[in-house]
Amino acid sequence: MPSDSNQRCPETLEHLTKSDPAQTAGGVKAVANSLKHIQREAGLVHGAKALLKLNQKDGFDCPSCAWPDPDGHRASAEFCENGAKAIASETTRKRITPDFFRAHSVEALAAQTDHWHELQGRLTEPMHLPAGASHYEPISWQAAFDLIGRELNALPTPDDAIFYTSGRASNEAAFLYQLFARHFGTNNLPDCSNMCHESSGVALGSTIGIGKGTVKLEDFYEADVVLIFGQNPGTNHPRMLSALQQCVRNGGKVVAVNPLKEAGLLGFSHPQEVKGMLGARTPLASHYLQVKPAGDHALLLALAKSLVGQGAVAADFIEKSTTGFAAYREQLAALDWPTLEAQSGIERAQIEAVATLLASTEKIITCWAMGLTQHKRAVATIQEIVNLHLLRGALGKPHAGLCPVRGHSNVQGDRTMGIFEKMPDSFLDRIEQVFGFAPPRKHGHDTVDAIRAMHAEPGKVFIGLGGNFLSATPDTDFTAQALRNCRLTVHVSTKLNRSHLVTGQQALILPCLGRSELDAPRGQPQFLTVENSMGVVHASRGKFPPASAHLMSEPAIVAGIAQATLGERTQLPWAEWAEDYAQLRDVIEKTIPGFNRYNERAAQPGGFYLPNHAREGDFSKLGGHVPFSLNRLESQPLEPGQYLLMTIRSHDQFNTTVYGMDDRYRGIAGERRILLMNPDDMAAAGLQPEQPVDITSHHRGQTRTARLFLAIPYDMPRACVAAYFPEANLLVPIDSTAEKSNTPTSKGVVVTVAAAQQGQPAGII
Repeated sequence: MPSDSNQRCPETLEHLTKSDPAQTAGGVKAVANSLKHIQREAGLVHGAKALLKLNQKDGFDCPSCAWPDPDGHRASAEFCENGAKAIASETTRKRITPDFFRAHSVEALAAQTDHWHELQGRLTEPMHLPAGASHYEPISWQAAFDLIGRELNALPTPDDAIFYTSGRASNEAAFLYQLFARHFGTNNLPDCSNMCHESSGVALGSTIGIGKGTVKLEDFYEADVVLIFGQNPGTNHPRMLSALQQCVRNGGKVVAVNPLKEAGLLGFSHPQEVKGMLGARTPLASHYLQVKPAGDHALLLALAKSLVGQGAVAADFIEKSTTGFAAYREQLAALDWPTLEAQSGIERAQIEAVATLLASTEKIITCWAMGLTQHKRAVATIQEIVNLHLLRGALGKPHAGLCPVRGHSNVQGDRTMGIFEKMPDSFLDRIEQVFGFAPPRKHGHDTVDAIRAMHAEPGKVFIGLGGNFLSATPDTDFTAQALRNCRLTVHVSTKLNRSHLVTGQQALILPCLGRSELDAPRGQPQFLTVENSMGVVHASRGKFPPASAHLMSEPAIVAGIAQATLGERTQLPWAEWAEDYAQLRDVIEKTIPGFNRYNERAAQPGGFYLPNHAREGDFSKLGGHVPFSLNRLESQPLEPGQYLLMTIRSHDQFNTTVYGMDDRYRGIAGERRILLMNPDDMAAAGLQPEQPVDITSHHRGQTRTARLFLAIPYDMPRACVAAYFPEANLLVPIDSTAEKSNTPTSKGVVVTVAAAQQGQPAGII
């Protein structure tokens, strides 16, 4: 087994090419890059057929982001560059067979990069790594299920099992998974949301009473102001750009708040318009505030202070629908402008200009993503967004509201289905009533606490329903040791990833169907459902032959594990549910509010909206009033020579999947081990452009070092730096998390940067 865990670190960094950062996203280059990936992986004919079914009402949901599809008419090409890459990856002609694992040891595979892993193709058969073995070997499905059952049943307590979920799982698979875990006896159901939008759920749940956004896609078209905090839609949610373009064309304003200048916030050339293909550009952000990392809280307070100072508050709405305004107003009055400017990094004149925009309308939408959620004060910051909307009465009305932009395609649906370590008693009561067993009531582990538990005590069993747990999580070496402490690690996957190579005493890889593939147990085609960022539940119907005859669907895999583990302890029809998802949706309907006539409504083109009282302006569940939140303003002091590190995606990746080596919009290609820095900071530190550096994080007297990165000058605030994840994840301390949500602070890591040590081998860090 490899002795270290993180990404392969080459001895030299010689492939970097640089160009000026782009000022516009989309256009002909987006089309050309999409076709390049499709041609390389799937071939143009098969790839084109798949793309034409992507996000269509009779097709399958994109396995990439959770941006919603139009309710009405959809274009024949209802996808973006990200979606094309995801489909190219899923429909690739390349295959990983047992011969591949016979030819490559686990240690040899671990020495390769994540990009290399991605290019090897689709997994085709269940594989088993026995204790002490160097190579994976084939195993039958039933033998794999029996092994999992034996290991789970041998645990001293069900709470020694960890059931992790990624956002790619369907509603049906997620519901079965949480039902099995709770029937087994634990609420240990960590998921990827713990690492991304958990802060949003906590903040929104504590204010508006629902941990979801309150807008529909069509609201963007008629909004007067769209605020975008800590989000890079050009890379992470490209289809959002067409909604922003429509907003601007209708006279709306886009305000971007982000430390880095990102092409997708500056301008958009629509690749499905002739003018866009010819280079015509729609400018997007009328105001671009390059806020300091973690400075959003101060900025939001400053905007609110300005609005109150102008008298631009929605007095009737505040009186009828809110509580706590007087105390909030006093808090704002006590704040001084020099402090707000210093902590946000934005001058008062710029703040006042944006406040003036907000003062003129109630049709305000605020969007945010990881740039807000992965800080120590993330929950407080998002509560300040709610406060801002309460000030203007911009909640529960058309073309106004809150929009946390989710990442993976069904991460919101998984939570709706019960993938959460502390579901409310009302949900657990329904589980007991519908299924006849008493689910555990003690809260389980979230992702960070699960890692701590596996690290602290050996002998646990880890099961991952999708995802790349090791590369997605913080403190990579710490997490790697946690996984190695397990008796068994199991991953349900479509492609090879690093989590398959840092294992427990034994390991299993269970290959599953992709979204695009026909799911027809016993010859009867089935559909699955997902929920997008705006609460629409809709069908996803795979259309193409599976990559291998040995693949199983996620619901079938979960059902097989459940039956093998629970045996005579369960009377539930796991096998029937795995073969007929309509039966499974019938019991989901009985369990979860809002899913009445589930089968009927899911089968309708476009699906249906789940209830959302905040979107409808119904605050009766809150006693009729939404509370203003009071949050202290805290600074993030840095010592001389320290910076605040943000981990970010490149344009050629989605989450931990690295499709290529070209961060096209930032003008960086050929190398992922880069560190973006303010040019003045580089000069002050005596660093030259593209000089190799080592990065060291500092937290509670501990240090972690990532070696041999290239320092790249970039337009960004001083005293902050940025690097790609997962390469920089080892710098994020396991015990540095957001207050209340326990989300890793991946956008707020205190680091120092030094010239790379000469003569020290890079190796595997």
